[in-house]
Amino acid sequence: QVQLVESGGGLVQAGGSLRLSCAASGRTFRRDTMGWFRQAPGKEREFVAAISWSGGNTYYADSAKGRFTISRDNAKNTVYLQMNSLKPEDTAVYYCAADYRSYGDYDSEMVRNLRGLYAYWGQGTQVTVSS
Repeated sequence: QVQLVESGGGLVQAGGSLRLSCAASGRTFRRDTMGWFRQAPGKEREFVAAISWSGGNTYYADSAKGRFTISRDNAKNTVYLQMNSLKPEDTAVYYCAADYRSYGDYDSEMVRNLRGLYAYWGQGTQVTVSS
């Protein structure tokens, strides 16, 4: 059974940091693109960041650029999201996702990311940033 389990969420003050983790199990994900998404109350789910299977390519939403860093450890089947300089508008449930397809070029990968075309999803972890 394929599972993605997020952890590391919590309550933090504005300007603080959190590191989210996503542990994958059920099969190896070392060839998958891994992504992070979030959904705030009353809003649609949105793309945050993604990383290619090798870690050589990363993709970020404009809201995450310069503040968030995605990374992965294929030996541990785990992907991370380091979030710095957090803002109240970052408050959301954060979801991990995995997809085995590779589109090859940046624009096609971003289409996949922005459309959320991922095969596997975790249950989410709550991040709350207080002002």
